[in-house]
Parts: sequence; C-alpha cells; structure tokens
Amino acid sequence: MRIGIDLGGTKIEGIALDSDGTERARIRSSTPKDDYDAIIRTIVDIVHGLEKQTGEQGSVGVGIPGMVSPKTGLVKNANSTCLIGNHLEDDLATALKRPVRLNNDANCFTVSEATDGSGEGYNMVFGVIVGTGVGGGIVYKGSSHVGINAIGGEWGHNPMPWMRDNENPGPDCYCGKKGCIETFVSGTGLELDYRTSVTSVTTGGQGNLNAQAIVEQAENGDAIAREALCRLEDRLARSLASVINILDPDVIVLGGGISNIDRLYETVPKLWQEWVFSDFTETPLLKNKHGDSSGVRGAAWLWPHDTP
Repeated sequence: MRIGIDLGGTKIEGIALDSDGTERARIRSSTPKDDYDAIIRTIVDIVHGLEKQTGEQGSVGVGIPGMVSPKTGLVKNANSTCLIGNHLEDDLATALKRPVRLNNDANCFTVSEATDGSGEGYNMVFGVIVGTGVGGGIVYKGSSHVGINAIGGEWGHNPMPWMRDNENPGPDCYCGKKGCIETFVSGTGLELDYRTSVTSVTTGGQGNLNAQAIVEQAENGDAIAREALCRLEDRLARSLASVINILDPDVIVLGGGISNIDRLYETVPKLWQEWVFSDFTETPLLKNKHGDSSGVRGAAWLWPHDTP
C-alpha cells in the first residue's frame, strides 16, 4: 500500500492506494497556519489514521508547495513560508519511523495526470497548478523532470511576459521580486486585480471577494468582474505562450482552483497564438481528470509500483 500526502496552504490531504491505484481511504485536515511543528503532527496523524482505516502500513510520499534543495536538503521556494529552511523530509521520517519521499506538489500533479489522467498517452506533459499560487511540472515519457537545481517547471517565478504599460513593475511576490507570473494569474492575483479595480471606481468592502465569487459575479454580468476575468485570460495566455516557446509540450494540463473556470479552455488557446513563435499552435489545453486528487495521487506514486 502507498500513502500520498498533499500539503497545501489551506488543507492537508492523505490518500491510501492499492498497487493498482484503487483508493482505499482518504483523510483531509486544515493546514496549521505558520506552524511547522503542527504541520508535522498533522501529517503524522493523517498517516496513522489512514493506516488504522486500512489495517496496513504503507510507504509515504509527500507533495509540498516548494522543493527540497539538492545542495542543503532544506525546503526552498515554498509559498508556505514556514517550511523554508527546514529538514522536512528528515523530520517526517523521524516522526513516522520510516523513509519518506518529497517532491513539489506540481510535479506530483503532473505525474498523476500523465499516468492515468488527461495527459495519458502524451510524451511531454506540462502540468500547471493555478490556485493560491502558481506551480508547474514537466513529465517526459512518464518521468518527472526535476532539474539539476530542483526547479524544473517553475514558470510562475519568471516575470510576466510582454508586460503592458499598466502592469509594470507588477505586484510584490513573496520570493522578493516584483511582477512574477504568480502575482498575476493565481487566484490571489485575480482577487488583487478585482479589488484594485473596485477601489478605483467605488468605496466600501465590495472588492473583498475570493476568486470563485469573482467568477460568479462575472457570469452574472458584473462588468468589473468580467473585465478582471478577461485580464486573467490574457495574462494566462501570454504566460503559457512563453512556456510553449521553450518546451513545446504535447499537452498542457491545468489544475488548481482556477482550472474550474470552464471558459479558459476555449479562450486561452485562442489568445496565446499571438505570442507563440509559430505560424500555428496545436497544443491542447486540458482540464485535469482527477481534480483535487491529482496531487495526492502523484505523491503516493513517488514510491515505485513494486513497493512492499
């Protein structure tokens, strides 16, 4: 049995899978905010809870919103900043009394979708998570490309390409720079854009809406919300065009909360043609198959199929 853990900014999810990928148990818990030790305890509780439900011990793989530095063994580049600088893999292994494997959550998502999801059958899959932040993963012929610096697929921390005059220099990013793609096309970026637009034309608290509510407002005819959504599509198209220009993947699979905006799959490919360095662009943009479960399933598969 393999256990996967998806460590997110708002929730931690665990899943237990049989060797054929059949789900045996699932547990979700809220992520302790800015408390590293509490996160460790929550993961341990989830693993033990899954094993109690199944009556069997399993291997443990964990997808995290960052990466482990191959140089120091410490977590880096995590938008859950309390993880940064910690020996998370070692600390979890000590707490669980067994080896633990860690990988970036977007890499886990992409492995899952490339294995038996929307990216199945494609040689090169670029997996995109657009939620609170922005992540990416690359799978080529079934294998995740992590890279020599462990930053393969980190498209969200490149600058927004082909910036428009009213976008420069861009919002502050937690990484210390300004104008990263993540600050524009994430759910957080959509919320900031909408809030700023509302503030410029009215007063009060009407701008404090989450991404889902903004989409609903746009669908109900709210002009400010509709314009914010159109800007998101334009920015996502420019950003993914820059990825296509480098990787030319066979498919792009979209995940995260923003992936639930159905109109993106029609509008964004139409928009990115202007920016792709080709006379045509056949790259499909597909919605994920496994939804919120892709990351946690991919984490479980960090251990090989012949794991006892």
